[in-house]
Amino acid sequence: QVRLVESGGGLVQPGGSLRLSCAASGSIFSIGSMGWYRQAPGKERESVAGITSGGDTSYTDSVKGRFTISRDNAQNTVYLQMNSLKPEDTAVYYCYGEIQSRTSLYRRNYWGQGTQVTVSS
Repeated sequence: QVRLVESGGGLVQPGGSLRLSCAASGSIFSIGSMGWYRQAPGKERESVAGITSGGDTSYTDSVKGRFTISRDNAQNTVYLQMNSLKPEDTAVYYCYGEIQSRTSLYRRNYWGQGTQVTVSS
């Protein structure tokens, strides 16, 4: 089995920072892209940032210049550094990984359980 476990969410004031982590573990053969989505109350889940196995990154426009995605391939971990947080960043943040398990011939997306980020004064 493959698991993704997130950590680092919480309550922060506007303008503050948080760092999310997501570690993949289990019967992993290989990992491709990893990244983060978020879902705010009453809204659809949206892509926030992604990073390929080679380190190429992408961001949704609303977080460019404020969020930075990175990964540690040796630790099967992806990070999201969030700076200059705004109330509109409040959401549950989910990480994902395109992972091939040792019992599969193909990669598929696995998801974490989600971590709450609340930006409020």
